[in-house]
Amino acid sequence: MTRLPDFRLETYFSRWEFTARHHLTASDAQTMTLSGLLALADDEDRVAFENLSLGYTETFGDPGLREAIAAGYRNAGADDVICFAGAEEALYLAMNVLLGPGDHAVVLTPNYQAAETVPMALCEVTGVALDPARDWALDLDQVRAAIRPNTRVVSVNFPNNPTGKLLGADEFGALVRLCDERGIHLFSDEVYRGLERDPARTLPNAADLSERALSLNVTSKSLGLPGLRIGWITCRDRELRSRLERAKHYTTICNSAPSEVLARIALKASGTILARNRALIAANLPHFDAFFAGFADLFEWRAPDGGCVAYPRYLGRDGVEEFCTRLVEEAGVLLLPAGIYRSELTPAPTDRFRIGVGRADPQDGLEAFARWLRERR
Repeated sequence: MTRLPDFRLETYFSRWEFTARHHLTASDAQTMTLSGLLALADDEDRVAFENLSLGYTETFGDPGLREAIAAGYRNAGADDVICFAGAEEALYLAMNVLLGPGDHAVVLTPNYQAAETVPMALCEVTGVALDPARDWALDLDQVRAAIRPNTRVVSVNFPNNPTGKLLGADEFGALVRLCDERGIHLFSDEVYRGLERDPARTLPNAADLSERALSLNVTSKSLGLPGLRIGWITCRDRELRSRLERAKHYTTICNSAPSEVLARIALKASGTILARNRALIAANLPHFDAFFAGFADLFEWRAPDGGCVAYPRYLGRDGVEEFCTRLVEEAGVLLLPAGIYRSELTPAPTDRFRIGVGRADPQDGLEAFARWLRERR
Protein backbone atom coordinates (compact mmCIF):
# COMPACT_ATOMS: atom_id res chain seq x y z
CA MET A 1 0.00 0.00 0.00
CA THR A 2 1.35 3.43 -0.92
CA ARG A 3 1.32 6.37 1.46
CA LEU A 4 -2.02 8.17 1.47
CA PRO A 5 -2.00 11.89 0.58
CA ASP A 6 -3.19 14.58 2.95
CA PHE A 7 -6.95 14.61 3.33
CA ARG A 8 -7.66 18.01 1.80
CA LEU A 9 -11.08 18.54 3.40
CA GLU A 10 -9.93 17.66 6.91
CA THR A 11 -6.75 19.72 6.53
CA TYR A 12 -8.87 22.71 5.51
CA PHE A 13 -11.31 22.09 8.36
CA SER A 14 -8.49 21.80 10.89
CA ARG A 15 -7.70 25.44 10.07
CA TRP A 16 -11.21 26.86 9.88
CA GLU A 17 -14.00 24.57 11.16
CA PHE A 18 -13.93 25.75 14.76
CA THR A 19 -12.56 29.25 14.22
CA ALA A 20 -14.82 30.60 11.44
CA ARG A 21 -17.80 32.51 12.83
CA HIS A 22 -20.26 31.09 10.30
CA HIS A 23 -19.91 27.43 9.30
CA LEU A 24 -21.94 27.49 6.07
CA THR A 25 -20.43 24.33 4.58
CA ALA A 26 -21.40 21.75 7.21
CA SER A 27 -22.05 18.31 5.76
CA ASP A 28 -24.26 17.09 8.60
CA ALA A 29 -27.77 17.89 9.69
CA GLN A 30 -28.35 19.87 12.89
CA THR A 31 -27.33 17.82 15.92
CA MET A 32 -29.02 17.49 19.29
CA THR A 33 -27.94 17.39 22.92
CA LEU A 34 -27.39 14.22 24.91
CA SER A 35 -30.46 15.01 27.01
CA GLY A 36 -32.51 15.54 23.86
CA LEU A 37 -31.47 12.16 22.47
CA LEU A 38 -32.07 10.38 25.78
CA ALA A 39 -35.58 11.87 25.84
CA LEU A 40 -36.30 9.73 22.75
CA ALA A 41 -35.18 6.51 24.46
CA ASP A 42 -37.56 3.81 25.57
CA ASP A 43 -37.37 2.69 29.20
CA GLU A 44 -35.15 -0.30 28.41
CA ASP A 45 -32.53 1.72 26.56
CA ARG A 46 -32.55 4.54 29.10
CA VAL A 47 -31.85 2.08 31.90
CA ALA A 48 -29.21 0.37 29.75
CA PHE A 49 -27.41 3.68 29.26
CA GLU A 50 -27.57 4.69 32.91
CA ASN A 51 -26.25 1.31 34.10
CA LEU A 52 -23.79 0.70 31.28
CA SER A 53 -20.60 -1.22 32.02
CA LEU A 54 -17.64 0.51 30.35
CA GLY A 55 -15.95 -2.63 29.13
CA TYR A 56 -15.13 -3.92 25.66
CA THR A 57 -17.95 -4.41 23.19
CA GLU A 58 -18.45 -6.96 20.42
CA THR A 59 -16.36 -6.39 17.30
CA PHE A 60 -19.40 -6.79 15.06
CA GLY A 61 -21.26 -4.25 17.21
CA ASP A 62 -23.80 -4.28 20.00
CA PRO A 63 -26.51 -6.84 19.13
CA GLY A 64 -29.30 -4.40 19.98
CA LEU A 65 -27.73 -1.74 17.76
CA ARG A 66 -27.41 -4.18 14.88
CA GLU A 67 -31.09 -5.11 15.30
CA ALA A 68 -32.04 -1.43 15.19
CA ILE A 69 -29.92 -0.90 12.06
CA ALA A 70 -31.37 -3.98 10.35
CA ALA A 71 -34.89 -2.65 10.90
CA GLY A 72 -34.12 -0.08 8.20
CA TYR A 73 -33.51 -2.76 5.55
CA ARG A 74 -35.99 -4.94 3.74
CA ASN A 75 -33.91 -8.04 3.01
CA ALA A 76 -31.03 -7.79 5.49
CA GLY A 77 -30.99 -8.89 9.12
CA ALA A 78 -28.88 -8.08 12.16
CA ASP A 79 -26.35 -10.75 11.22
CA ASP A 80 -25.74 -8.86 7.96
CA VAL A 81 -24.52 -5.74 9.82
CA ILE A 82 -21.04 -4.88 11.10
CA CYS A 83 -20.42 -1.62 12.96
CA PHE A 84 -17.40 0.67 12.77
CA ALA A 85 -16.03 3.88 14.29
CA GLY A 86 -17.72 6.14 11.78
CA ALA A 87 -18.09 5.72 8.01
CA GLU A 88 -14.41 6.49 7.33
CA GLU A 89 -13.15 3.37 9.11
CA ALA A 90 -15.78 1.31 7.30
CA LEU A 91 -14.76 2.65 3.89
CA TYR A 92 -11.05 2.24 4.61
CA LEU A 93 -11.32 -1.36 5.78
CA ALA A 94 -13.79 -2.39 3.08
CA MET A 95 -11.48 -1.21 0.32
CA ASN A 96 -8.50 -2.93 1.94
CA VAL A 97 -10.49 -6.18 2.17
CA LEU A 98 -11.94 -6.01 -1.35
CA LEU A 99 -8.95 -4.70 -3.33
CA GLY A 100 -5.31 -5.57 -3.82
CA PRO A 101 -2.52 -5.48 -6.39
CA GLY A 102 -3.76 -6.65 -9.77
CA ASP A 103 -7.35 -5.57 -9.06
CA HIS A 104 -9.27 -2.65 -10.53
CA ALA A 105 -12.00 -0.36 -9.18
CA VAL A 106 -14.40 2.16 -10.68
CA VAL A 107 -15.17 5.27 -8.61
CA LEU A 108 -17.67 8.04 -9.32
CA THR A 109 -16.56 11.67 -9.08
CA PRO A 110 -16.92 14.16 -7.49
CA ASN A 111 -16.69 12.37 -4.18
CA TYR A 112 -15.54 12.27 -0.60
CA GLN A 113 -11.77 12.14 -1.11
CA ALA A 114 -11.23 8.79 0.62
CA ALA A 115 -13.57 7.15 -1.88
CA GLU A 116 -10.84 7.49 -4.50
CA THR A 117 -7.56 7.88 -2.62
CA VAL A 118 -7.93 4.68 -0.57
CA PRO A 119 -8.61 2.47 -3.64
CA MET A 120 -5.84 4.26 -5.57
CA ALA A 121 -3.38 3.26 -2.85
CA LEU A 122 -4.33 -0.38 -3.41
CA CYS A 123 -4.87 -0.94 -7.14
CA GLU A 124 -5.68 0.69 -10.47
CA VAL A 125 -8.76 2.91 -10.42
CA THR A 126 -10.88 4.43 -13.20
CA GLY A 127 -13.07 7.44 -12.54
CA VAL A 128 -16.50 8.10 -14.01
CA ALA A 129 -17.61 11.72 -13.65
CA LEU A 130 -21.12 12.92 -13.01
CA ASP A 131 -21.89 15.48 -15.73
CA PRO A 132 -22.40 19.03 -14.39
CA ALA A 133 -23.80 20.14 -17.76
CA ARG A 134 -26.66 17.65 -17.35
CA ASP A 135 -27.50 18.26 -13.69
CA TRP A 136 -24.78 15.85 -12.56
CA ALA A 137 -26.24 12.98 -14.54
CA LEU A 138 -24.62 9.53 -14.40
CA ASP A 139 -23.92 7.84 -17.74
CA LEU A 140 -24.26 4.11 -17.13
CA ASP A 141 -22.61 3.43 -20.47
CA GLN A 142 -19.48 5.13 -19.11
CA VAL A 143 -19.57 2.88 -16.06
CA ARG A 144 -19.99 -0.14 -18.31
CA ALA A 145 -17.07 0.97 -20.50
CA ALA A 146 -14.84 1.51 -17.45
CA ILE A 147 -15.31 -2.04 -16.17
CA ARG A 148 -12.46 -4.46 -16.84
CA PRO A 149 -12.16 -8.23 -16.36
CA ASN A 150 -10.33 -7.57 -13.06
CA THR A 151 -12.77 -4.95 -11.73
CA ARG A 152 -13.72 -5.89 -8.18
CA VAL A 153 -15.52 -2.77 -6.92
CA VAL A 154 -17.76 -0.01 -8.27
CA SER A 155 -18.05 2.79 -5.68
CA VAL A 156 -20.95 5.27 -5.70
CA ASN A 157 -22.54 7.82 -3.37
CA PHE A 158 -26.21 8.88 -3.62
CA PRO A 159 -27.48 11.32 -2.49
CA ASN A 160 -24.12 12.62 -3.59
CA ASN A 161 -21.64 14.66 -1.60
CA PRO A 162 -20.99 17.41 -2.68
CA THR A 163 -23.59 17.82 -5.45
CA GLY A 164 -26.80 16.67 -3.73
CA LYS A 165 -27.57 14.57 -6.84
CA LEU A 166 -29.98 11.66 -6.52
CA LEU A 167 -30.34 8.90 -9.11
CA GLY A 168 -33.66 7.60 -10.29
CA ALA A 169 -34.65 4.20 -8.90
CA ASP A 170 -34.54 2.62 -12.38
CA GLU A 171 -30.98 3.90 -12.93
CA PHE A 172 -29.87 2.65 -9.55
CA GLY A 173 -31.44 -0.75 -10.18
CA ALA A 174 -29.68 -0.95 -13.53
CA LEU A 175 -26.36 -0.14 -11.86
CA VAL A 176 -26.90 -2.91 -9.29
CA ARG A 177 -27.74 -5.40 -12.04
CA LEU A 178 -24.68 -4.37 -14.06
CA CYS A 179 -22.44 -5.10 -11.08
CA ASP A 180 -24.14 -8.41 -10.35
CA GLU A 181 -23.83 -9.53 -13.97
CA ARG A 182 -20.07 -8.89 -13.85
CA GLY A 183 -19.52 -10.37 -10.36
CA ILE A 184 -18.55 -6.95 -8.97
CA HIS A 185 -19.17 -5.62 -5.46
CA LEU A 186 -21.18 -2.40 -5.53
CA PHE A 187 -19.99 -0.19 -2.66
CA SER A 188 -22.88 2.18 -2.03
CA ASP A 189 -22.28 5.17 0.25
CA GLU A 190 -25.78 5.91 1.60
CA VAL A 191 -24.92 8.31 4.44
CA TYR A 192 -27.48 10.90 3.27
CA ARG A 193 -30.32 8.44 2.79
CA GLY A 194 -33.45 9.75 4.49
CA LEU A 195 -32.91 13.42 3.65
CA GLU A 196 -34.46 13.39 0.17
CA ARG A 197 -36.51 16.50 -0.59
CA ASP A 198 -39.14 14.17 -2.07
CA PRO A 199 -39.29 11.06 0.14
CA ALA A 200 -40.84 9.15 -2.76
CA ARG A 201 -37.43 9.37 -4.47
CA THR A 202 -35.60 7.55 -1.66
CA LEU A 203 -33.50 4.83 -3.26
CA PRO A 204 -33.53 1.25 -2.02
CA ASN A 205 -30.57 0.20 0.07
CA ALA A 206 -28.10 -1.48 -2.26
CA ALA A 207 -27.71 -4.36 0.21
CA ASP A 208 -31.43 -5.07 -0.17
CA LEU A 209 -31.06 -5.37 -3.94
CA SER A 210 -27.98 -7.60 -4.11
CA GLU A 211 -26.19 -10.08 -1.88
CA ARG A 212 -22.87 -8.76 -3.23
CA ALA A 213 -23.57 -5.08 -2.53
CA LEU A 214 -22.28 -3.20 0.50
CA SER A 215 -24.42 -0.41 1.96
CA LEU A 216 -22.44 2.13 3.99
CA ASN A 217 -24.19 4.35 6.52
CA VAL A 218 -23.46 6.32 9.68
CA THR A 219 -25.16 8.30 12.44
CA SER A 220 -23.23 11.44 11.43
CA LYS A 221 -25.02 12.86 8.41
CA SER A 222 -28.78 12.30 8.05
CA LEU A 223 -29.28 11.79 11.79
CA GLY A 224 -26.96 14.69 12.64
CA LEU A 225 -25.05 12.79 15.35
CA PRO A 226 -21.39 12.82 14.25
CA GLY A 227 -20.15 12.90 17.84
CA LEU A 228 -21.30 9.32 18.33
CA ARG A 229 -18.76 8.06 15.74
CA ILE A 230 -20.88 5.04 14.81
CA GLY A 231 -21.01 3.78 11.24
CA TRP A 232 -21.85 0.44 9.67
CA ILE A 233 -21.78 -1.72 6.58
CA THR A 234 -24.69 -3.94 5.71
CA CYS A 235 -23.87 -6.82 3.37
CA ARG A 236 -25.47 -10.24 2.94
CA ASP A 237 -22.19 -11.89 1.94
CA ARG A 238 -21.29 -13.66 5.20
CA GLU A 239 -17.74 -14.54 4.16
CA LEU A 240 -17.03 -10.91 3.29
CA ARG A 241 -18.44 -9.70 6.61
CA SER A 242 -16.14 -12.14 8.41
CA ARG A 243 -13.17 -10.66 6.55
CA LEU A 244 -14.29 -7.16 7.55
CA GLU A 245 -14.39 -8.21 11.19
CA ARG A 246 -10.87 -9.61 11.02
CA ALA A 247 -9.66 -6.37 9.41
CA LYS A 248 -11.27 -4.36 12.20
CA HIS A 249 -9.11 -6.25 14.70
CA TYR A 250 -6.21 -4.12 13.40
CA THR A 251 -7.96 -0.76 13.85
CA THR A 252 -10.53 0.01 16.56
CA ILE A 253 -11.30 -3.64 17.52
CA CYS A 254 -14.64 -2.51 18.93
CA ASN A 255 -16.70 0.65 19.28
CA SER A 256 -17.38 2.87 22.29
CA ALA A 257 -20.01 1.23 24.50
CA PRO A 258 -21.84 4.51 25.35
CA SER A 259 -21.90 5.50 21.68
CA GLU A 260 -23.40 2.17 20.66
CA VAL A 261 -26.27 2.48 23.14
CA LEU A 262 -26.88 6.09 22.10
CA ALA A 263 -26.80 5.08 18.44
CA ARG A 264 -29.31 2.33 19.22
CA ILE A 265 -31.61 4.97 20.72
CA ALA A 266 -31.17 7.20 17.66
CA LEU A 267 -31.87 4.39 15.19
CA LYS A 268 -35.03 3.37 17.00
CA ALA A 269 -36.15 7.01 16.87
CA SER A 270 -34.86 7.59 13.34
CA GLY A 271 -38.32 8.34 11.96
CA THR A 272 -38.69 11.25 14.37
CA ILE A 273 -35.14 12.53 13.88
CA LEU A 274 -35.20 12.31 10.08
CA ALA A 275 -38.60 14.05 9.91
CA ARG A 276 -37.18 16.88 12.05
CA ASN A 277 -34.11 17.20 9.84
CA ARG A 278 -36.09 17.12 6.58
CA ALA A 279 -38.36 19.83 7.96
CA LEU A 280 -35.34 21.92 8.94
CA ILE A 281 -33.86 21.64 5.45
CA ALA A 282 -37.23 22.49 3.89
CA ALA A 283 -37.45 25.59 6.09
CA ASN A 284 -33.86 26.58 5.28
CA LEU A 285 -33.99 26.25 1.50
CA PRO A 286 -36.13 29.38 0.89
CA HIS A 287 -33.43 31.42 2.65
CA PHE A 288 -30.76 29.98 0.35
CA ASP A 289 -32.99 30.43 -2.69
CA ALA A 290 -33.51 34.10 -1.79
CA PHE A 291 -29.82 34.68 -1.09
CA PHE A 292 -28.65 33.29 -4.42
CA ALA A 293 -31.46 35.03 -6.32
CA GLY A 294 -30.14 38.29 -4.90
CA PHE A 295 -26.71 37.65 -6.40
CA ALA A 296 -27.67 35.94 -9.64
CA ASP A 297 -24.78 37.65 -11.45
CA LEU A 298 -22.31 35.83 -9.19
CA PHE A 299 -23.80 32.38 -8.69
CA GLU A 300 -25.66 29.53 -10.35
CA TRP A 301 -27.67 27.81 -7.64
CA ARG A 302 -29.66 24.60 -7.50
CA ALA A 303 -31.04 23.07 -4.32
CA PRO A 304 -29.97 19.46 -3.64
CA ASP A 305 -32.23 16.52 -4.52
CA GLY A 306 -31.21 14.90 -1.26
CA GLY A 307 -28.82 15.28 1.62
CA CYS A 308 -27.88 18.60 3.17
CA VAL A 309 -25.10 19.89 0.91
CA ALA A 310 -25.20 21.62 -2.47
CA TYR A 311 -22.53 22.59 -5.01
CA PRO A 312 -23.28 26.01 -6.55
CA ARG A 313 -21.21 27.58 -9.31
CA TYR A 314 -19.27 30.79 -8.72
CA LEU A 315 -19.14 33.15 -11.71
CA GLY A 316 -16.77 35.80 -10.38
CA ARG A 317 -13.59 36.63 -12.26
CA ASP A 318 -11.36 36.21 -9.20
CA GLY A 319 -11.99 32.44 -9.15
CA VAL A 320 -13.56 30.30 -6.46
CA GLU A 321 -10.35 29.54 -4.53
CA GLU A 322 -9.51 33.21 -3.91
CA PHE A 323 -13.19 33.96 -3.33
CA CYS A 324 -13.57 31.34 -0.57
CA THR A 325 -10.27 32.29 1.05
CA ARG A 326 -11.13 35.98 1.25
CA LEU A 327 -14.67 35.21 2.43
CA VAL A 328 -13.53 33.21 5.46
CA GLU A 329 -10.61 35.54 6.27
CA GLU A 330 -12.57 38.78 5.94
CA ALA A 331 -16.14 37.79 6.88
CA GLY A 332 -15.66 34.60 8.87
CA VAL A 333 -17.94 32.64 6.51
CA LEU A 334 -16.67 29.15 5.74
CA LEU A 335 -17.31 27.43 2.39
CA LEU A 336 -15.40 24.61 0.67
CA PRO A 337 -13.90 25.60 -2.70
CA ALA A 338 -13.72 23.25 -5.66
CA GLY A 339 -10.04 22.48 -5.07
CA ILE A 340 -11.05 20.37 -2.08
CA TYR A 341 -12.97 18.15 -4.52
CA ARG A 342 -10.43 17.92 -7.29
CA SER A 343 -9.90 14.39 -8.55
CA GLU A 344 -6.89 12.44 -9.72
CA LEU A 345 -9.25 10.32 -11.83
CA THR A 346 -11.33 12.73 -13.93
CA PRO A 347 -11.47 16.41 -14.83
CA ALA A 348 -13.53 18.29 -12.25
CA PRO A 349 -15.21 21.70 -12.24
CA THR A 350 -12.97 24.42 -10.80
CA ASP A 351 -15.71 27.00 -10.24
CA ARG A 352 -17.88 25.31 -7.59
CA PHE A 353 -18.10 25.43 -3.81
CA ARG A 354 -19.89 23.31 -1.25
CA ILE A 355 -22.50 24.88 0.98
CA GLY A 356 -24.49 23.19 3.74
CA VAL A 357 -28.24 23.61 4.16
CA GLY A 358 -28.93 21.35 7.15
CA ARG A 359 -27.93 23.44 10.15
CA ALA A 360 -30.37 25.50 12.21
CA ASP A 361 -30.61 29.25 11.73
CA PRO A 362 -28.39 29.85 8.69
CA GLN A 363 -29.67 33.42 8.36
CA ASP A 364 -26.82 35.02 10.32
CA GLY A 365 -24.24 33.37 8.09
CA LEU A 366 -26.11 34.29 4.93
CA GLU A 367 -26.46 37.89 6.09
CA ALA A 368 -22.71 38.11 6.82
CA PHE A 369 -22.07 36.58 3.40
CA ALA A 370 -24.38 39.12 1.72
CA ARG A 371 -22.82 42.10 3.55
CA TRP A 372 -19.37 41.06 2.44
CA LEU A 373 -20.51 40.67 -1.18
CA ARG A 374 -22.20 44.12 -1.18
CA GLU A 375 -19.08 45.73 0.28
CA ARG A 376 -16.99 44.33 -2.60
CA ARG A 377 -19.20 45.96 -5.24
